[in-house]
This record gives sequence, C-alpha cells and structure tokens, in this order.
Amino acid sequence: MLHKLLISGAAALMLTACSGAVDDASKIAKDQASSVTGAADTMAGGVTDAASTAANKAKLTAVLAMQDDKAKARYNARNPSETLMFIGIKPGMKVAEALPGGGWFSKILIPYLGDEGHLTGVDYSAAMWSEFSFMTPERIEAKKTWPADWTKNAQEWRAGSAANIDAVTFGARNSTADGTYDAVLFIRALHNVSRFEEKGGYMSQAIADTHAMLKPGGLVGIVQHSAPETNSDDSATGNNGYLKKSNVIAAFEAAGFELAGESDVNANPNDKPSETEGVWRLPPVLSGSKDNPELKAKMDAIGESNRMTLKFKKL
Repeated sequence: MLHKLLISGAAALMLTACSGAVDDASKIAKDQASSVTGAADTMAGGVTDAASTAANKAKLTAVLAMQDDKAKARYNARNPSETLMFIGIKPGMKVAEALPGGGWFSKILIPYLGDEGHLTGVDYSAAMWSEFSFMTPERIEAKKTWPADWTKNAQEWRAGSAANIDAVTFGARNSTADGTYDAVLFIRALHNVSRFEEKGGYMSQAIADTHAMLKPGGLVGIVQHSAPETNSDDSATGNNGYLKKSNVIAAFEAAGFELAGESDVNANPNDKPSETEGVWRLPPVLSGSKDNPELKAKMDAIGESNRMTLKFKKL
C-alpha cells in the first residue's frame, strides 16, 4: 500500500512539475511574442516617420523649385530646406512668422503648409517702429493697417494653396488664438526687438506673446546673426545686428522654453565681427564697400553673416 502511495505521489509531483514547465514555457513564448510585436511596431513607426519626413522634404523641394530666380539665388546663404526641416515645420501646421517683410520665407511656407496649414505674419509692435530713425511719420501711420495690408498681399503667394493666412503685431495679438500654434519663427528678426528692449520691453513682449500663442510642446525656430561669445554683451545687444547665442538661449529659457536643438546649417566661421562692426557690412547689403572694390572683395570673401540656428520647445 505504501509503495502504491509513493508511486502515486511521485507521479503527481512529475505532473505538477511538467505543468509548471509548460506554464513557464508558455509565459516565455508570450513574452517573446510580445517583444517581437513591440519591435515590429517600433520598426513600423520608424518606417512611417521616415516616409513622412521624406514626403515632407519632397514637397518642400518642389515648393522651392517654384520660386523665382531672385529667391533661388539666396538659397545657398539662407538654406531654407535644411532650416525648416531642422526646426520641424510640417505641412498642415499652424505657424507664425515674425517680421515676414516682403515674404521671402512666407512664399515658401504658404504652399508648403498646404490646404490644411495656417500662416500668421507677425510684425513688430506699432510703438516700436517709431524708434527707427528711417521711419517717417507717413510710414509709421501706414503701419496701422499693416495686418490687413500684409494679409491681402500674401494672397498672391498661395501658389494654389488654400492655407489660412492672417496677420497681427506683437503686443496686439489675437488672444482668442492663444495655445493653438504649432510653431513660431524668428528668422533674422530678434536683433531689433533686442536693441530696443530697454526702451519698451519689446523683446520680452515678443517672447511672452510667442509663449502664449504656442501649444504645449510648440516649437520656436530662430535664425539670428551670431556674435562671438568672446565679445562683450554691450556690443551684442542688436544694434550691430548681432546677438550672442548664450544670451538668446538664456532669454528663452527664462520665459518657459527649453532648448530642443541647435544646428550649424547657417553658420559661417569666416564672419568674426569686432565689437564695432555691423552685420550690414557683409553681403547682400555691403554697407560702406559698394564703391570700394578692394573692400567689397574682402566682404564678399567673408560671405553672409554667421548665424545661429536654434530650436526651442514650450514647456
């Protein structure tokens, strides 16, 4: 009897052990399958992202090919494709462009953003324009209708796109649109708000408006004439067109942004301005050298300004 019980107990133990082994094997198989599925999903996501990036780049390339020869002549200096791709501008986004002027970048952005996109031109505040010595009373008066005027002119830059287009000024933004923008661009637009900061808090205002306009995680793209970090802060307030990268980063971080990346795509190591030299001495302006062939040749050899290219994210 005892012998039978021992045999039965041993059999039970063996069945239990086998059952446990089967359960363990099943769990391992499930874990492995889950890992494979996760890896496949990750790979698929990577492929999807890569395909989307390639499609965006192809669309941007097509838009750039549509621009006139005068605009194309500046591509080597302004690097529009590399700049916009680095910042992360994509079709369908809602984007604000500071100081869009005659629309050099706007003419690229509107058709690139496409039918689902939205571009808002943002001019300096009306009060700041009176700080410029070249602004006549008539030109200052004309600034009062700038948002409507710019929006009307921008209709000619659609190139078949049905994107939304409007315009505002810093200090008078449409607050009902706060928190709806994907990106704000400052392309060579920061030095003037910086140079008049002490007179009206214009840079602080522009950065605060930018923060308010953006969605959480929204992007700020900056291309700005860059002064050597060894130059004094007093020489890099924007009066000469240059700002120091460290000061730009500090200003945006203090306002609730984090630095999300930087690129050398618009860098020019040949441009090493002294503390008194202005960016306008270089091409395309060539201030002070147009009638001096020797000096002009020297400036042409340097090329356009050294520019920082930064990307920030709203916290």
